[in-house]
Amino acid sequence: MLELADQINQAVKVVRNHWPKEPRVGIILGTGLGSIAEQIETETTIDYDDIPHFPRSTAIGHAGQLVCGQLQGQAVVAMEGRFHAYEGYSYGQITFPVRVMRALGAELLLVSNACGGINPQYAAGDIMVIEDHLNLMNGNPLIGPNDDALGPRFPDMSTPYDPALIDHALEIARRENFAAHKGVYVAVTGPNLETRAEYRFLRTIGADVVGMSTVPEVLVAVHAGMRVLGLSVITDLCLPDCLKPTGIDEILAVAASAEPKLRAIVLGILGSV
Repeated sequence: MLELADQINQAVKVVRNHWPKEPRVGIILGTGLGSIAEQIETETTIDYDDIPHFPRSTAIGHAGQLVCGQLQGQAVVAMEGRFHAYEGYSYGQITFPVRVMRALGAELLLVSNACGGINPQYAAGDIMVIEDHLNLMNGNPLIGPNDDALGPRFPDMSTPYDPALIDHALEIARRENFAAHKGVYVAVTGPNLETRAEYRFLRTIGADVVGMSTVPEVLVAVHAGMRVLGLSVITDLCLPDCLKPTGIDEILAVAASAEPKLRAIVLGILGSV
């Protein structure tokens, strides 16, 4: 981690050459959720290939560019496409953009994902506001020598997701009259979907939804002192006793249909922070 500061500075310099403003908010848009970037009053976009040390996004539904501009009167920098362990990237590579967002000035991270619903009370197309998470990814981006200038050696994870932002997100959903839950996200590496036995296990240990992202970025955001709001779009139901096969086309379609709900929460949060 000790050489990380130099890599961050190199990336920040390139971003600032394109866009000299200081963002207050960083946004990570997950699978099928990239069109929220269209709501941003875009001042510049930067391909990941043009930013030093940024990986290349290979996941379906991920555009692979940094969108910089204004949203609800806030200066924001948004990742239109994220990185995953199943693409072959290290956890340091996956989370490097969060480090860059923080170094640019972002104090708040809004992170979204598409996920499978394990809680039988959830339905496809619902939103879950992440209250807590389980890390079953067999890795952690904070492993290795710690740079105290970037964050503490042992960051506290008692409230990785900001309680006030959670309450506000749920309030927005009630006001807009759509279903939003508060629950636990479990992260696995993928890329395969889980077996029936694995879904039973994940539910037994307390998970409400399962996905292949988010937790590494949140660990780094907390390490860097950022406030975090996590939002999951439930794209398919993972109920082991009535499990049906699903595919990426179905997942993308449900994510797109639920995007207005996600957008309402994001715009509502940004309009008040």
